[in-house]
Amino acid sequence: MRRPLIAGNWKMNGSKADSIDLLNGIKAGIADIQKASVAVCPPFPYLYLAEDLLRGTAVAYGAQDVSREECGAFTGQVSAAMLKDFGCTYAIVGHSERRMFNGETDEIVARKYMQALSQGLTPILCVGETLDQREGGKTEEVVARHLDAVLDAGGAEALARGVIAYEPVWAIGTGVTATPDQAQEVHAFLRKRIAAKDAAVAESVLILYGGSMKPDNAMELIGRTDIDGGLIGGAALKAGDFLAICKAGDANA
Repeated sequence: MRRPLIAGNWKMNGSKADSIDLLNGIKAGIADIQKASVAVCPPFPYLYLAEDLLRGTAVAYGAQDVSREECGAFTGQVSAAMLKDFGCTYAIVGHSERRMFNGETDEIVARKYMQALSQGLTPILCVGETLDQREGGKTEEVVARHLDAVLDAGGAEALARGVIAYEPVWAIGTGVTATPDQAQEVHAFLRKRIAAKDAAVAESVLILYGGSMKPDNAMELIGRTDIDGGLIGGAALKAGDFLAICKAGDANA
């Protein structure tokens, strides 16, 4: 049985003081989470706080991005080896905001995914469609393309060592959430596509939902057959809300 994962993506939010308060708030309530896996992804400057304050707890931490390059003259980038050196477990790759605002292609995302794996990190591969693509009936085409880039780069074995997050772009930060049926349909499609390559990997890989999951909808979403947790944005910035979603994951473990 797949163990749910609740991962908080803080994006570019918060100060040093805010981050300390948030991490301490999560620490204070994490003992109530017995079955679900929990992780946070602060901005790069605050990873040291996660390393310090989460030491000895069950909360893992990771980065919101990683370089596609191993090392070298790449100003402003952060390598997978550096993240591993800081104790990171996860690295988010291919988030829609990176694809949209930084021009990341499927090839670039796949290279980042493989770089993360090369250093023993667990990449969280984001896939998802825009509103225009959904209304144009292209949801499956888009998420298949995002997924296939990694399958082509590393095969099903690479997916076995990572996590997938379905994030309908039209539901990120908008307050609009895909219905549990809509989300389940895409998650099932992704799992079926992986199964065509390797049934065992398809059965074991975690597929998270990443579109405005909140305490009041988390239980119903995570309760669906192919939804294995959440990549949480806005609700991850409040310890109480984040822990409530973690409890929903716990209840469905």
